[in-house]
Parts: sequence; structure tokens; C-alpha cells
Amino acid sequence: MTAITTTPLGSKLDTALGRLTMYRLVLWVLAVLAGYSLLLNVLGWLTFGLPEMLAHLGLCLGVTYATNLALAAFFHVRPHTESSFITGLLLYFLFWPSQLTQGLQLAELAGVALACVLASASKYALAWRGRHIFNPAAAGAFLAGLTGLNIATWWAATPPMLLLVLPGALLVLYRIRKLPMAAVFTVVAVFIVTAELLRSGMELSEALWQPIAQRPVLFFVGFMLIEPLTLPPRRWQQLVLAAVVGVLFAVPYNLGFVANSPELALLAGNVLAFAAGQRGRVRLQFVGRRPLTPTTTEFSFRPERPVRFTAGQYLELHLPPAKAGGRNAGKSDIRGDGRGIRRVFSLTSAPGTPLLTIGVGTAEPVSAAKRSLLALTPGEGLAATMVGGDFVLPRNPAIPVLFIAAGIGITPYLAHLSGTAAGAATGTPSGTGTADRDVILLYLAKNAAELAYAEELQRSGARILARLADGSVPPAFMKDTGAQRIDAAALKELVPDIAGREVFVSGSPASVRSLRTAARGAGARRVHVDSFAGY
Repeated sequence: MTAITTTPLGSKLDTALGRLTMYRLVLWVLAVLAGYSLLLNVLGWLTFGLPEMLAHLGLCLGVTYATNLALAAFFHVRPHTESSFITGLLLYFLFWPSQLTQGLQLAELAGVALACVLASASKYALAWRGRHIFNPAAAGAFLAGLTGLNIATWWAATPPMLLLVLPGALLVLYRIRKLPMAAVFTVVAVFIVTAELLRSGMELSEALWQPIAQRPVLFFVGFMLIEPLTLPPRRWQQLVLAAVVGVLFAVPYNLGFVANSPELALLAGNVLAFAAGQRGRVRLQFVGRRPLTPTTTEFSFRPERPVRFTAGQYLELHLPPAKAGGRNAGKSDIRGDGRGIRRVFSLTSAPGTPLLTIGVGTAEPVSAAKRSLLALTPGEGLAATMVGGDFVLPRNPAIPVLFIAAGIGITPYLAHLSGTAAGAATGTPSGTGTADRDVILLYLAKNAAELAYAEELQRSGARILARLADGSVPPAFMKDTGAQRIDAAALKELVPDIAGREVFVSGSPASVRSLRTAARGAGARRVHVDSFAGY
């Protein structure tokens, strides 16, 4: 949209990463790390032996893949191949490759194979309503360690590996917006370990370097702690979880039958997260669709049981591979999409309503996931795997808010502007909603035809400002702001009391970055953001 400006580097990075789901990105980063580890061995910086490492990699990937296929067939579900490969690669870095030059180490190999089987099985056996409770790789490593056949050594935590582990972890954390959570865990864990090393007489520089380069802090937080299905839904819960797991990760203890380990710390955190979040996947029945604008469509689903969520949160849908390519798409379409089979969508329906609705941009060219949604017929089913997000209203209804929506970024505000939703989010009686809150919505769109949910917005009673890029005239209930650029000065002019409002910004990453900067420049003290990275 011409109404905003953005930072070229950040926009290009968001665009590139937006082409991949979190799962596909993690898979690719781990694959690069695996290749890098083989290169380090050839260069002599790792000394496992190339045949041993290749055999270890093949064992981990082969057993997890085969077990995943077998279990999926047994339970009559579609196998999630990406997930099995991610689990196999994680276990590759957790267990030490067996030394084949010393003879066939059957016990060690059996321990690794058992960890792979148990990791895959944990997704089904240690699950609630179709959603696994524990990080599969951590569960497999921990349970295999109890047998005494093999134990996880987390050999990825070596100085030579740090060169790519650090940027790889940062890339994943940036993509899924979990840098604050990672920072909390890292600070807590490094502080505790460093304090223990200083007490033992180690120099400060070495005591700080050791937990970063020789303990699996970065690998742990970048690829395992942040698994979406084992995280609580709210950011403050995730930060608390990161601190708790950081303590369990770093504090040494031995209970006789079990001692502290990274995998045990993560499993304990998984239990806490399970207690806090939406427990289990939910089957949804597709009800229907309706066009919102020439380029956006609303989809409605009926859940098999009530779904707990707060207005402004998102829903993750699990799209089977056959659907991800569309009814008439070939295998090349599925592979070419490159974004996996899980996508997140802002919920536009209010909490407590019988149907769940999402608004989706469907302008050509559409992705495989959108073709999947467009191909649904009433009565068909799919699964919702998680609910999360922090794009929620302040609990105090006396706090005024400013909503800024760029294009499809209007979707999370629909639940906010519903009377029932606002009452549920703020603790006010159902139905009072935004009538008790001072709300301004600034809606940026290409033209009047692209103003989605016009009827719902009119009923909300909120003050609505419309900025249309082509200079066309918005509906009468919206105030036309003209075609001016939305920068700090323009925002201050449009909303003079912006400093006293909590500001919410939703849209594409480029739009969000520019509009957040404008809001800060106009005097906003608290700015909440919700980026649509592309799907």
C-alpha cells in the first residue's frame, strides 16, 4: 500500500521467511546444520568419523520416518512427514554417533533406535485428544536414557557448531517472534551456570563462554523449547515457562533414579504448558464460505466441542497434504508450495459463539493452503491443532484503544469489536462490549470495495477512520482521511490523544513495522502488533 513505508532489509527478510512455515524453516535449518556437521568432520574439527556420522544420521531419520508411517497407518491418520524428519534430525544432534571402528556397538545403536521409536510413539501415546503433550525428541531421549542403553549428550553444543547454531536459532526465533522468550531462558540458564562456575574458581570470561559454547543453551532454546504445540497460548505464560525451564535446565540435582538433564527440564516445562493451554486438537466441520471483498473470503466451521480462546487470538489449522495442493493439484504443487500443512488464521468470531470464523485473503495467485480452503465442501472436516496469541484487549474497559488495520489485518479486530467478545475479554458483562470502551479504528485499504466486514464495523459503534489508497470515498459511517501517507505526523493529527491509548497494529510484516514506528513517533506508549507473514 502506498500509505506506508518500511525498512528494506527487514521487509525482505520477513518476505523471505514468510514463504516458509515454522516447521519447514526448522527442518531446513536442521538439515543445513547436519550438513555442516559432516563438513566439520571432513575438516577434522569434529572427530566422530564420517562413516559413523552418516550411519547415525541415516539411523535417526530412517527409524523416525518408518515409525511415523507405521503409527499413522495404525491410528488411521495422515503422517506428518516434516515432523518426523525434524524429530530425527534433533535426535541426530542429541545422541553421540557410535564408533564403528571399535566394533558394532549394538547397545548404543539400539538405544538411539529406541529413542527414535519412542519419540514417534509419544506423539500418539503421550497425547490428549490428538495433541501430543511432550516434545517428541526430548521424550524419546529421556525414556531411552532410563533403559541404560544410551544417553543424550547434546553434542551439537560444541564450539565449531556454534558458528551456524547461533544464526540458525536466531533465524527461527525471529520468524516465530519468540526472541523475548529465548532471551529469558538464556539469561536465566547462563546466569545460574556462570554463577556455579565462578564459585568453582573459573575466570569470568571463561565462565560466560562455557555455557554458550559447550552447553546446549542455544540449540535447546532455538529448536526445542519453542515447539508451538508444547507452548502455552499467552506471551506472559511463555516468558514464565522460559524462566522455569531455565532454572530446571541449569540447576544441578540428582534424585538417584533421575538427574537433571536438558530433556527432563523440557518435559517438565511441557507439563506446565499443557496445564495452561487449549488441551488437544479439535475437529472442525466446514459449514460454508462467503465473499467479503473481491479479494477476501470468510470461512465458517463448527467445532465438535467448545474452543477456549480470547478475542484477538489465532487458530492453527492442520491441512492434510491432499488438501494442501487443492483437489486438482499434483504432487509438484504440494512440494512447490514449501510452506507445510499447518497454517494460522485470526479468529473473527467472538468467544462462546457456536461457529468459528476466519477471514482469508484469496486474491490470485493463491497458495496451496488457500486452495485447500476454497476446495472445502460443507460437511468436510479438518483439525484445529492450537489456539494462541496475545493480540487481546486490556482487561480494564476504561483504557481507550486505537486499532490500526492494513488490508487483511482487519480480521483480529472483528472479535474485539463484537459486544460479546469485548465483554469476555475485559471481564465486563456479555453484550456491553465496546459500548463501554473508547475505540478508534484506522482502516487502510486499496479502495472502498476492499473494506471487509463493513456491516459488522458499522454495528460495532466504534469510530472508524478510513484511508483508501486510490482516493475513493468510504461508506458514510467512516470518516474519510484522504490519501495522505500514514506517518507519525499524520497519526498525531488523526488521533490527537494517541499517547493515552493502547495501540494495536495488524497487517503484513512490512505494514506493521512501518505503522508501529509511526505510532511510536506519534507518542504511543504501548503498541501491540499482529503480523500476517504470508500463507
